[in-house]
Amino acid sequence: MSERFYIRTIWTFSILIPLAIALMLSPGFPQVQLGFDTSILPKINAFINSCVAILLVIGFVFIKRAQMKYHRAAMITAFVLSACFLITYVLYHISTGHTPYCENGPVPNVVYYMILISHIGLSSIILPLALFTLFRGLSQSFEKHKRIAGITFPIWLYVAITGVLVYVFISPCY
Repeated sequence: MSERFYIRTIWTFSILIPLAIALMLSPGFPQVQLGFDTSILPKINAFINSCVAILLVIGFVFIKRAQMKYHRAAMITAFVLSACFLITYVLYHISTGHTPYCENGPVPNVVYYMILISHIGLSSIILPLALFTLFRGLSQSFEKHKRIAGITFPIWLYVAITGVLVYVFISPCY
């Protein structure tokens, strides 16, 4: 398939997935009974985000040591785990809706909302960045991969870490 096909596919997913999530989190969106208890999913998501953050740092160390094979494995694993996160995030929120911050969390409201807003904003742009970075690496366009990875890495790491923080802050509210 052509590069143009992959680029169009990346942009299509990058637009449709955040739109679907925004719709799913809107107040009038009907909740779906999945037939199993989804209350464990936020913990699983925090664990997945922790693993992603660790893998991103490991992948960074591998590339700095020119260990391409290990770098590739770490980054692909981080990407697959991020996809698993997205699936479990959607499953949780279509079955339970939005969990409001209960103000009994371990941090003041302003800190929580600053982290949450930056996390949400950057998580919406990390999808195309991660997809393009992965595509450039797998298609062996290493100069383009290196340029976009320099942007993707810190944002992806921030999103993974703040995802865990958001869970920690809101966990008393579940």
